[in-house]
Amino acid sequence: MPEDLHIKIRNLEKSDYPQLKTLMDQIYVDIGGAWEEHTIFKLIDDLPEGQICVVDHETIVGVALAVQVDYHKFSNPHTYDDLISKKETILNNPDGDALYGLDVLIDADYRGYRLGRRLYEARKELCRQHNLRAILAGGRIPNYHEHSDEMTPDEYFEAVRNKRIYDPILTFQLSNDFQVTRLLKQYLPEDQKSQGYATLLEWRNIFYEPESTVIDTRKTQVRIGAIQWQMREVESVEELLRQVEYFIDALSSYKSDFAVFPEFFNAPLMGLSPDQRNQTEAIRFLASYTEQFKNEMSQMAVSYNINVITGSMPLLEDDVLFNVSYLCRRDGTIEIQRKLHITPHERRDWIINGGNDLHVFETDAGRIGILICYDVEFPELSRRLADQDMDILFVPYWTDTKNGYLRVRSCAQARAIENECYVVICGSCGNLPQVENLDVQYSQAAVFSPSDFSYPHDAVMSETTPNTEMIMFSDLDLDKLKLTRSEGSVNNLKDRRTDLYDISWFTHAN
Repeated sequence: MPEDLHIKIRNLEKSDYPQLKTLMDQIYVDIGGAWEEHTIFKLIDDLPEGQICVVDHETIVGVALAVQVDYHKFSNPHTYDDLISKKETILNNPDGDALYGLDVLIDADYRGYRLGRRLYEARKELCRQHNLRAILAGGRIPNYHEHSDEMTPDEYFEAVRNKRIYDPILTFQLSNDFQVTRLLKQYLPEDQKSQGYATLLEWRNIFYEPESTVIDTRKTQVRIGAIQWQMREVESVEELLRQVEYFIDALSSYKSDFAVFPEFFNAPLMGLSPDQRNQTEAIRFLASYTEQFKNEMSQMAVSYNINVITGSMPLLEDDVLFNVSYLCRRDGTIEIQRKLHITPHERRDWIINGGNDLHVFETDAGRIGILICYDVEFPELSRRLADQDMDILFVPYWTDTKNGYLRVRSCAQARAIENECYVVICGSCGNLPQVENLDVQYSQAAVFSPSDFSYPHDAVMSETTPNTEMIMFSDLDLDKLKLTRSEGSVNNLKDRRTDLYDISWFTHAN
């Protein structure tokens, strides 16, 4: 699998053609290989924003091509040749009211990362942005030749739709909300695997406004997914990672922008330590897995297209132990936030040290901060983050008793009010009798908002059932924060008396 990922989506450029040709020749070896250079150049000239590619660093690993067409013409029976002129150029209708999806290609080495889904989502966003009626596409059915002796194309489609048969193209398109509206005969005669058949697929833009122009598509809704994690005995690191992937997969299926884990969520691995009763050795044993967890969870963030807050884990650097949280972005980049304030238990029994840096991280779903458990009880930290325009504060925590939990909860809710931001707290439940000082946990994960008319009356956006393993969702409107900060009932940030007091930050090396 590729390493050191840095995934981003951009528009295809003419200088990309050599890379595109290589990719198309590899994937379309059975139907003629790559389009000619002039064909691709004409697509870029006619509809530059419709030609989209995925790059890892500067290498093209995925491509989606499209043109604008007349909906009524291409929502009826047609062939691929209806899109192509005699000079092997693809016909684009600048007055068309639909987008026609041509090719979607993903490098074979990157097919585990669901990059095709990102390209489809980018197409949908383009369709909304241009206020087009729908996306149309003629979809090949390349596995049909394996079943053509036993079923008709209609029967094959039903078998794929009911998941009795897997088809690499049709299955993927159905999973991305496309509807099959009819069967196309002789769509691409040279496609022997599909025996010339194709499905006519359609995705309808529910925001289509015939009389309007471009819809404002700036992202305002951010979906948070938090895991109230059940601590339980495990037999191996692989078992625990499977549980991590299960939850990330589940949250991704509900289109969450973030997956949030609790503080020390992988502590069950301490039960595998050769000297588990020696707390200092057990926490260092747990730290030996941190690099693996960071890398695996980063891979999952890319694969499931979701930003992951990794709760927290112990990190051993130069024989010094820290409690750290990672932000694993869905583009493959990783950031770190160390816990700054260390509890007496962490300091005494685990010999953990506090970090010295505090960060606001830019993401594709808002500006975020991370404070690990005890840190949220120190209001100076979140105020400093608010001064850097933080939208969402994430607080992974571990608390053993209800009074400990209520310290975190009460302080987190205060931070949301005084800094006019959203605060997400996420902890664990269950028991680990085999791990010293981690035998019980208390948790009720929650999302808090500022306290004003735009939000729930108790300023609680969402919360879990106490001490029950479950996932929690909350949709946050970032535009409401701007309104609160400028026109709220009170203006905590604007009304500070900075003529009397301020926060000073001293720089130290970790």
